[in-house]
Amino acid sequence: MLLLVLAALLLLFCTLDVWYFLRGVHVFIEATFQPRVRDLLAEQSIDGMVLPHDLDYMGHMNNSRYLRECDFARFHHYMRNGLFMASRKLGARMVVGASTIRYRRSLAFREAFEIRTKIVGWDEKAFYVEQRFVSKRDGFVSAIMLCRQNVVHCSPESIIEFVCKKKIECPVFPEELQHWISFITASSQALRAESGLEEKNK
Repeated sequence: MLLLVLAALLLLFCTLDVWYFLRGVHVFIEATFQPRVRDLLAEQSIDGMVLPHDLDYMGHMNNSRYLRECDFARFHHYMRNGLFMASRKLGARMVVGASTIRYRRSLAFREAFEIRTKIVGWDEKAFYVEQRFVSKRDGFVSAIMLCRQNVVHCSPESIIEFVCKKKIECPVFPEELQHWISFITASSQALRAESGLEEKNK
């Protein structure tokens, strides 16, 4: 019996990213018992530390780990400000439509950091989120990411109105966000033209 259990666990860990799902459950439980954040535009932060499984062959935090940590930080953010539960009740789904990250300084083994997450704006289809990796050693912003969180089967304004019970005016987009959205739009148009979709829609 013990061998069967061990074999089943081995198969599970080989076929699924078990730690990812366990971490998701942990974030869910942690955020559930933390105080609600009423201000949707408020910055929130979670703490982290570079552990052995985060390292690349150079001894620094692997590039892909930054994106993974951002996933959990956004989930935590949406749980505490009510957007996650509101989207579920409205039958909506929030999926990543685009993201870009700029690495400014590597995070070393056992270096403590915090991820600061905030919603910088929204349009009729998506929320735009900024996330910063800030070293606790000296406050340096080691990496910064922009994420477009697409809303499916609903709209950001509907979710916000459901949470706040009133309409909230979207902040003015920062200049760098405007440039990034222009890049996404131009890229989409180029890919559609490349695949012939633009001609079919005329």
